Amino acid sequence: MKILITFIVTALIAFSGITQDLTFKVTGIKDTTVHLVKYVGNKLYYTDTAKLVDSKVTFDGSKQEPGILAVLMPGQRYFEFVYNNEKVHMETKSPNFVDHMVIKKSVENQIFLDYMNFMKEGRSEANKIQGQIQALDANDKEGKAKLTNRIKEIGDEILAYQQKVVKDNPTTLVSKIIKMSTDVQIPEAPKDEEGNVIDKAFGYKYFRDHFFDNIDLKDDRLVNTPVLQNKIEYFYSKNLLPQHPDSIIKYVFPVINSIPEESMMYRFFVTNVTTHFEKSKYMGMDKVKMHMVNSFYCAPGKNGEPKAHWMDEDKLQTLCENTKTQIRLVQGEMPPNLILPDSSNQKWYNLYETEADYIVLFFWDPGCGHCKKVTPQLQTLYEKKFKERNIEIFSVGKATGDDFEDWKKFIKDNKLTFINVGVTRDVYEKASEDPRSLIPSKTTYESINYQATYDIYSTPKVWILNKDKQIIGKSLTIPQIEAFLDDLQGFSDAEKIFLMDENTEEIK
Repeated sequence: MKILITFIVTALIAFSGITQDLTFKVTGIKDTTVHLVKYVGNKLYYTDTAKLVDSKVTFDGSKQEPGILAVLMPGQRYFEFVYNNEKVHMETKSPNFVDHMVIKKSVENQIFLDYMNFMKEGRSEANKIQGQIQALDANDKEGKAKLTNRIKEIGDEILAYQQKVVKDNPTTLVSKIIKMSTDVQIPEAPKDEEGNVIDKAFGYKYFRDHFFDNIDLKDDRLVNTPVLQNKIEYFYSKNLLPQHPDSIIKYVFPVINSIPEESMMYRFFVTNVTTHFEKSKYMGMDKVKMHMVNSFYCAPGKNGEPKAHWMDEDKLQTLCENTKTQIRLVQGEMPPNLILPDSSNQKWYNLYETEADYIVLFFWDPGCGHCKKVTPQLQTLYEKKFKERNIEIFSVGKATGDDFEDWKKFIKDNKLTFINVGVTRDVYEKASEDPRSLIPSKTTYESINYQATYDIYSTPKVWILNKDKQIIGKSLTIPQIEAFLDDLQGFSDAEKIFLMDENTEEIK
């Protein structure tokens, strides 16, 4: 009977779930409301609230996900701890929480606290030695070498400590966090028979190619730490990779492909990289964003559904449809061809058949205020520089319906001598009545619907094409167009007609 009762009690405890209490004693603070916050990447989010009474506060750990959490006190002061589904009992004192920290219960946090204290001591000694080096006489090479060697020894001691913690505590979350914080150790570069280094860039290449060796990309718990995001952002930044879209795609995409699609790690990595390059100020980086969406949002996963399982279905569908258009309009791509007539409706121009070293592909609207300013400026560049240097401007104006006469008048009044084409009133009416009267004998469906084809939601818009009709530039101001093409043709020192101005609006 006693055995049966014990079994029933054990079963009831298992069924109800064991609460993993997170208990903290913080002296030096009056009774108040405190918050539990969690990391998602390097940002903190509220996750629970409780009362600090008589210096003690308790949170229910069963509601939390493993990772690095923090207790947030009044005045935006907080201290961090590691949570990995174990009871946590910690005591400290305000205002220096870490200096007074004592771990009463938690294997993870005792390791974490010892590690932080060791790192603090190492940094403190290294900073002190740096000050001593700066105070040395410039000719005291021996003294400087001795102190520099000690800094190296401190680095080696820290590395040895990190490696020992990881080795001795293989099942803990904190060991994975510490390992993730450890830099990849670069072996000695290969040498030829005479002892010369074969590849002087060996160190850089090894570090780049093995950057994620110390990070378990299959462990979702690491998403809830600030270390992971900092590592990811360092990897794709100018600190490590050339800020060119093809380089980012070449080195970042294989890393993402190694992560399980259904994991939180995959979602975090994908959204982080996509968001960063969506906001990038470097020209051409929208290519990374488009290929990210195409490869890791819209492409079918193992179950046949789009990989971005976390997105609302309607929003994902809209995103994927827009990307189908926009991915053809990024750096290195040949944009869709355009075959349209000039204002006489007699002469048709074909973008692909336009022979020029470079083409400024320009979309504008005669009723647009900004267009009225920049279009004549393009004419000035064409007259004084571009025409004689075999740079053509292929201009597509809004000429449908009532805009037709305004378009023709603007061309005439401003003496625009570069190529001016559009879906004229006559062409629009014919296409509306019977598309087969123009397509494919005269033009194409994409040309007639150029606004959708080129995602023209506002004007003006501009792309720069090379002689092979590949996009090499976009979204530039008039001064940037001039400087860009001057540089490409070896006229960097040429006098500029339009000077750079921080108030100059870019042509989207």
